[in-house]
Amino acid sequence: MRGNDVILENLSMSFGDFVAVRPTDLKINAGEFFSILGPSGCGKTTILRMISGFLNPTHGRVVIGDKDMSGIRANARPTALIFQNLALFPLMSVRDNIAFGLEARGISKKVRHQKAEELLDLVALDGQGDKLPTALSGGQRQRVAIARALAVEPSVLLLDEPLSALDLKLRQHMRAELKDLQRKTGVTFIYITHDQGEALTMSDRVAVMNKGVVEQVATSDEIYAHPKTPFVASFVGEQNIFKGKVVGKENGYAILETSQGKLFGQNAHGLNEGEEAILFVRPERMSLEEKQGQQNGLSAVLERRDMEGPFVNLHMRAGDQSIAIHVTNVEQTHQPLGADQKLWFAAQDAVVMRPGELASE
Repeated sequence: MRGNDVILENLSMSFGDFVAVRPTDLKINAGEFFSILGPSGCGKTTILRMISGFLNPTHGRVVIGDKDMSGIRANARPTALIFQNLALFPLMSVRDNIAFGLEARGISKKVRHQKAEELLDLVALDGQGDKLPTALSGGQRQRVAIARALAVEPSVLLLDEPLSALDLKLRQHMRAELKDLQRKTGVTFIYITHDQGEALTMSDRVAVMNKGVVEQVATSDEIYAHPKTPFVASFVGEQNIFKGKVVGKENGYAILETSQGKLFGQNAHGLNEGEEAILFVRPERMSLEEKQGQQNGLSAVLERRDMEGPFVNLHMRAGDQSIAIHVTNVEQTHQPLGADQKLWFAAQDAVVMRPGELASE
């Protein structure tokens, strides 16, 4: 199996007066694990359904492997779609579920059963072919759905939040399995999710969507460390958010006057003096002891300590500002609740942007 490039050209979708997806240009590379990440109702599933052929775009086109998909029905496209509910046939054996698409294409019983056995081995379910789906665990049923999709040898596999019904440990296990399968097959995976952990863990690149618009496309590391918009910054991971006004700038950094005093951060949007701004800094980038190069310091009161095994989440308050800090269990403060605490972070670990919509989820 191998993947194909998927290109969206000025693609948009409207339902009456409601615009679900605004004009979008996007290239997903052959053999890439590509995730579209965003909150419910942002348009990510609508994009998936336009790629698969279950929806015809209002404007623009989908190109797969240099071929325009306009007018090509879903069952004639080089794609396979795995639904959130998996849609396995409960009264068919696992083997027959996997071979179903091949049977619909007129492939002989011998050949399709041989193919099913190969795929059972690929997804680590060898010896399970005679069972009914109800006899399998949730993770095993997930792998059956993937094997069934791969049986028709698609060049693009579309996955619509397939792990959402699984418990946390099983989701984490399946993330690794999905990524491993994608590497083995070379098929282009397009994965839809609202779970940032899934997107960041598995993806070669991630597109973050909000209200029908792709706000940023980048690697997981780039999305996390260098968000381009306030929405991306606040949707992907946790942030401490300080609002204020730019009172100076130097060497690519902005100086922001806030209710906590002057704070320094990377001037991501090239702001000038006098402009309103927001500073973002990750909880794990703040520390309880001043370290070399940390220009920003502020005072806060310890309100709550949440112990999570090797990590401790400290919840502070500075005036009307809530502040979170993530430290290792070794670093955690043992000061009593209500104690004053000095907090520190480096300007290079903070980013200053123009005000914009923040994520609510």
